[in-house]
Amino acid sequence: MATADVLLHPVRLRVVQSLFDSDPLTTAQLRDRLPDIPPATLYRHIAVLVEAGVLEVVEERRVRGAVERGYRLSRGRVEVDPEARAAMTADDHRRAFTAFAASLMADFDRYLDHEDADPVRDGVAYRQAAAWLTDEELADLVARIGELVLAAAGRGPGGGRRRRVLSYLAVPDSHRGHGAPREGK
Repeated sequence: MATADVLLHPVRLRVVQSLFDSDPLTTAQLRDRLPDIPPATLYRHIAVLVEAGVLEVVEERRVRGAVERGYRLSRGRVEVDPEARAAMTADDHRRAFTAFAASLMADFDRYLDHEDADPVRDGVAYRQAAAWLTDEELADLVARIGELVLAAAGRGPGGGRRRRVLSYLAVPDSHRGHGAPREGK
């Protein structure tokens, strides 16, 4: 597994997202998917991801005298490992969450910038709900959500499917504390 600093950089996060549930992609294909990122910047961040073991080179071929590489995500390297997460300070978590939230906002902006964007037709969803859960109930819920997302991610293209990026967050409500609700509330 990679460190938070490797994964949660906005450009590297977009490269990783581009390769979610994808066949291997070359740098040229990644440039097509990420046209707003300057090529030199993209190459530099791909190199960081390869060096960290997040991306692996799965094919190489000669194209007009240059070597073109195909990349895919390395299994088990696309998350920050539990020990690294446990060692993160509050400021580390704040920076990591900021990168995550900025990535969500940038993805949404890029979607809305398409002239044919139609959030209702396209099934865009953003919701919040509160639930009273024990630590064990939360762990079970997160595991079940993960299973549902992995099952959906295992489907391939075709049959009217459209690639969608799913993100979720679970955080304690800081306004309620750890106890039961007060009487009359």
